[in-house]
Amino acid sequence: MIRTQRTAAGVCALLAALAAGIAFPGGAVADETDETGQAAPKVELVLDVSGSMRTADIDGGTRMAAAKQAFNEVLDATPEGVQLGIRTLGANYAGNDKKTGCKDTAQLYPVSTLDRTEAKTAVATLTPTGWTPIGPALLKAADDLEGGAGTRRIVLISDGEDTCQPLDPCEVAREIAAKGVGLTIDTLGLVPDAKTRDQLSCIADATGGTYTSVQHKEELTDRVGQLVDRAADPVVTPVATDGTDQCSSAPALKSGLYTDREEFGQQRWYKVDVNPGQELRASVSVAADRAVNPDYGVLLRAVTVHGREIVRGEASGTGRTDVISTGLRYPKAESDDEGTTPETVCLQVTNSFSAASGVKTSPGLPVELTVDVVDGPSKASDVASFGLGRGWWLLGALVLTGFLAGLVWGWVSRWRVAVWRTN
Repeated sequence: MIRTQRTAAGVCALLAALAAGIAFPGGAVADETDETGQAAPKVELVLDVSGSMRTADIDGGTRMAAAKQAFNEVLDATPEGVQLGIRTLGANYAGNDKKTGCKDTAQLYPVSTLDRTEAKTAVATLTPTGWTPIGPALLKAADDLEGGAGTRRIVLISDGEDTCQPLDPCEVAREIAAKGVGLTIDTLGLVPDAKTRDQLSCIADATGGTYTSVQHKEELTDRVGQLVDRAADPVVTPVATDGTDQCSSAPALKSGLYTDREEFGQQRWYKVDVNPGQELRASVSVAADRAVNPDYGVLLRAVTVHGREIVRGEASGTGRTDVISTGLRYPKAESDDEGTTPETVCLQVTNSFSAASGVKTSPGLPVELTVDVVDGPSKASDVASFGLGRGWWLLGALVLTGFLAGLVWGWVSRWRVAVWRTN
């Protein structure tokens, strides 16, 4: 029934387009560019419409209802200039033949300039139906996004494991990454069990994407919206670097995004030059790409070449997140004595992760380090004073105000006592 309705709708849409003197939107057949002449970013939402999506365990409603609501809100908020498409898996075949069920993936809406009404209408027709061919759907989605130089992102939303083995979706993701096509796959698991979480995490890790576990409708809407918005951000290509075990031999970094690997419980060193009047801003994220013991942390320290700590940032976790991050800021004050000679700041990254029993410890954990050296505030020394920043002046003003208020109150109290005694 659904297939018949879609066919009729497609014929009507084609006739209307021909009557207007056009075929399909230009974005569906050719790459578009934004106002700067750059290739438009492309995103394809890949939605699991298998039978298990009928389960009612997300805020009192079904998983399918939560996905539809999220899609409608995301479609309304999709940035202009982003070409967006929708692909389904398990939406059409309800039978028991595995061979047929594992071919059940279709493009519900082509990757093109978004017509929100048309896309919402297509989503509204979906009914949980069949199998879960994640691997085949990813291969087709990669073909849908093929070509062009802009950002390309697949956002996969699923509530279960692939049911079409031996085509392992994790291997499919690795195959996509090995082609060097610059395509990122982000995954979201709806109320996932351990096996689903592991599979979706593996898919995301293979292409440098992210995995998110979703328990509520708001979480799903917010996360899908963030990923679509991210596609419109300028592309920043991480640079691989190799930290060392001491500052003296550490690689010298400039402003940018860097990736590295760090063994469990290890420390890595990097160097950054900071001129007087500049501010160093650094952040680090360490990802648990395998099973780890709970209770872990990451420490980022800025240290002088002589070993004196300047400032630090630290964070800890208890196993509720796959990534832990922290950051720091160091303003280098201007000084007539130093002139324009830069200061070499050593950045130390240390983690306290430990591998779970039977888990390999090599290669090390993925590390992402962001370094930004910018013009500092007008008086960098004020920012560093006692860790209070310019709030130091506010604190002084409050102390003075309190002192004066105390004097006035004391004088008034004595005057009232004197008047009382006289009366």
